[in-house]
Amino acid sequence: MTKRLGLIGYPVEHSLSPAFQQAALDALGIPAHYELWPTPPAELPTRIATLREPNVVGANVTVPHKEAVTRLIDSLAPRALRAGAVNTIVVRSTGLHGDNTDIPGFLFPLTRRGFPIGDLRVVLLGAGGAARAVVVAFADHRCRALVIANRSLARAQALVAEFGLGRALPLGTELLPELATADLLVNATSVGWDGHSSPIPLEWLDVLPSHALVYDLTYRQTPLLAAAHARGLATLDGLEMLVAQGAESFRLWFQTDPPYDLMLRVAIDARARRFGTNG
Repeated sequence: MTKRLGLIGYPVEHSLSPAFQQAALDALGIPAHYELWPTPPAELPTRIATLREPNVVGANVTVPHKEAVTRLIDSLAPRALRAGAVNTIVVRSTGLHGDNTDIPGFLFPLTRRGFPIGDLRVVLLGAGGAARAVVVAFADHRCRALVIANRSLARAQALVAEFGLGRALPLGTELLPELATADLLVNATSVGWDGHSSPIPLEWLDVLPSHALVYDLTYRQTPLLAAAHARGLATLDGLEMLVAQGAESFRLWFQTDPPYDLMLRVAIDARARRFGTNG
């Protein structure tokens, strides 16, 4: 019987996950099909119930369901519990188990490039679900300094209080001195996905040190990344994180290492077809 996996979210039509996950399944000869499962919020309980069918191996979960799904499954991995969000569901004999592979997925491109996580001064833009995964990652690996900047200062302060890590600032000029000493600027907001907007004024990038890396979790080219590149700064978009979290999900489903490099090549090609060469 062909096994089934899928991506639960709404909308999901833009997702690159089926392309690179199916490539990994086919490369390893695993008889399974990775599907898109568009699920409006009102239909989430019904969708989760279908994961208990005998031929389902698991699922990925994306917006807007990462938090809501935690209340509909049977167990949570410690990191998913800490993040308050699930992006991977594994079908076990004991029920549906939730995990959060966004956390190792975020770190993977940094460690692959040899970035010393423990020595980094980090400025994080955003305090939503994606930012939570970043904060959990740095709480586990204890970066040198962390500033969380958000339009709603209260949300940033809540993250600082919850994890006992870093300082909170509004998205204002108070951020400029922090940018001037930052090793890593992370955009964990969705601002920039449209290809026109930026979470901060682009001229603020001028104060970043020349060695700083600008990391946008959006897997398309954004004005922030383009402006950083134009200034000679190193940049990283979210595609490697997307593939890395998907590879970790694959590992959890099948207890085997997936072909990461193949998955990344397929994802790059799929992005180029979907959005153009630069995303």
